[in-house]
Amino acid sequence: MNKRFEAVSKIAEYRSGPLLKSAPSSAEIFGEDVFNSEKITKYLSKPTAQKLLDTINNRKQLDPAIAPEVAHALKEWAIERGATHYTHWFQPLNGATAEKHDSFLELNGDLGIFSFSAKNLIVGEPDASSFPSGGLRYTFEARGYTAWDPTSPAFIRRHGNGATLCIPTAFCSYSGDALDQKTPLLRSIQSLSVAVKRLMKVFDQPDGNVKATLGPEQEYFLIDKRFYLHRADLLQTGRTLFGVTPPKHQQLEDHYFGSIRKRILAFMTDAEKELWSLGIPAKTRHNEVSPAQFELATIFEELNLAVDHNMLVMEVLKEVADRHGLVCLLHEKPFAGVNGSGKHNNWSINYGGVNLLDPGDTPHQNAIFLTVLSSIIMAIDKHSDLLRVSVIGAGNDHRLGANEAPPAIISIYLGDQLAEIIEQLEKGAPSSSRSHGPMRIGVDTLPALPKDATDRNRTSPFAFTGNKFEFRAPGSGQSCSGPMTILNTIVASAMDEISDRLEKLKGADFNEGLQKLLSEIVHTHKRIIFNGDNYTADWKIEAAKRALPNDKSTMEALKALTAKKNIEMFEKYSVYNKRELESRYEVFMEEYHKKIRIEGEIALDIARSMILPAVTKEYSEAVAAFAKANASGVTEGTAALKKNIATLGNSLDELNQKIDNIAKAVKGLHEEILSAMSDLRVTVDRLEGIVRDEFWPLPKYREMLFIY
Repeated sequence: MNKRFEAVSKIAEYRSGPLLKSAPSSAEIFGEDVFNSEKITKYLSKPTAQKLLDTINNRKQLDPAIAPEVAHALKEWAIERGATHYTHWFQPLNGATAEKHDSFLELNGDLGIFSFSAKNLIVGEPDASSFPSGGLRYTFEARGYTAWDPTSPAFIRRHGNGATLCIPTAFCSYSGDALDQKTPLLRSIQSLSVAVKRLMKVFDQPDGNVKATLGPEQEYFLIDKRFYLHRADLLQTGRTLFGVTPPKHQQLEDHYFGSIRKRILAFMTDAEKELWSLGIPAKTRHNEVSPAQFELATIFEELNLAVDHNMLVMEVLKEVADRHGLVCLLHEKPFAGVNGSGKHNNWSINYGGVNLLDPGDTPHQNAIFLTVLSSIIMAIDKHSDLLRVSVIGAGNDHRLGANEAPPAIISIYLGDQLAEIIEQLEKGAPSSSRSHGPMRIGVDTLPALPKDATDRNRTSPFAFTGNKFEFRAPGSGQSCSGPMTILNTIVASAMDEISDRLEKLKGADFNEGLQKLLSEIVHTHKRIIFNGDNYTADWKIEAAKRALPNDKSTMEALKALTAKKNIEMFEKYSVYNKRELESRYEVFMEEYHKKIRIEGEIALDIARSMILPAVTKEYSEAVAAFAKANASGVTEGTAALKKNIATLGNSLDELNQKIDNIAKAVKGLHEEILSAMSDLRVTVDRLEGIVRDEFWPLPKYREMLFIY
């Protein structure tokens, strides 16, 4: 039996059988596998607990003297929870997470004991030369260090017959250069905190803690594992290199927010239970736009923790899917012709318990809100090239600008009401709305801006949504670290530029000077604001008139990473040094080339070893049928047979030529590979509609997207 048909048959049997049952969940399981504040106060002495909580909640420097007690408490708690091993859990530049497990076992004479020292907690030494480093580390200089990040709590990951204590860590080289995604993120959070405090001091605000927050929305696809295992392209690249969009896919708009199938709901329930036990506040689940596409959203958390949690979300989704006989696809564009998957980063800044992106109810709050908003407008306009760099990737190149996701042109959506206020602000005499009288900063109040005061704009890369900004360009499989590191840094830079001006103003001149400054900022940077449809061709023309960058591909966008102005800014805020930026340029460029080459070689292999034999078999049978008809003297139908032979023969010649073309292309540059792959796909996809269904070797879109 054709392997495709066999897979469909087995899935049909599965679907008609008993449902996978999920164990009941309750709020009581939330955080049970996390060494959170409750565990800290239970397992540590009061002085040690207070010092650790101050580091976590107030970003106070960690007292190294408490490390031995913390290490002992972590070991005791982890062993009670069934853990036998520990690992430093970190995020290298390959976009995934990394871990090396060591057991708690130590020898005491000829006896085995469980032990975990302060050194085991604070530092580890993985081989740094085996991770992407862009030249920062070579094989002959392999030393690297992982360093405990106490602001992200330790947690336990369970497997079939055991458990491991995971300690979130940063990863750096022997020379101190960052080799991971967490270290620059932590640096950027610190830089933003300093800049916010400086700006708030200008407004005579009492000293308060700064907390950047993030709420990621994670999109993903689920397909049955039986189909996945028969698609070498999905196995090797995460996306289908061939495949025809079925007549019915998402155009009837019947999947989005539709009733969730029971098998998928069972998967979602198990995934949520595991996420909740890890202290990850999974909140929302629903069907997404494309068939077989879904979304999971979490509640807002402190930025560093939210990034760690999202990395865990992706791991848990894949692991739980596997247990349910499914595969979770996190590629940005696994299927051509239907929506790709993004990861919307909902970002805001909190100071002293107040959201700075909430307009507030008093003139003073309004002035702060408009100043913070202006700093963000300035930051995005001056550094849109860097925001574009933050979402680069071979996968996201297929998604951005495909009338399902924001274009590669970075712009800001504010909504009509806020855009009107900004417009009035530029004129120097803003009014609170069309129906209110004149307003002066620091005197009158803005109109109420509830979360639904404006429409939503799903086409905008960077949209204001009531009390936060939603960055919609990151891809589903990407870490939130890169986009958030850059966003924090550019906003810190803009805030400092504003503070430089405001600190020179005194007393009665302050409000007038602030009004003048914000008016200048809006006038200079308003080109970045666009409230229309970002999908249209007209916007591309308009954006070009505004001189907004439109770097459509990774290779175009990547150049900004090492531009002089950007290096100077990152070094000023100690987020990246020049070596780290140059190394990342090399890592990302090399990763892009490798991924394209892998895709080209897989496309060649599939076409040569699977598609070509199937077409040859179809052609041979057609020729044999025609010869048999002629030999028997039958004339009816022979014209159709002859036409079919000609179609298949021409397609076979064309396929063979394009196989030769891609065989040459994979030895060349990425542009040649992409072009040859595209040409080959046109032929293969046309053949999918010609070759007999029972001969076609690859599971089809109509099966993968609808049978699960």
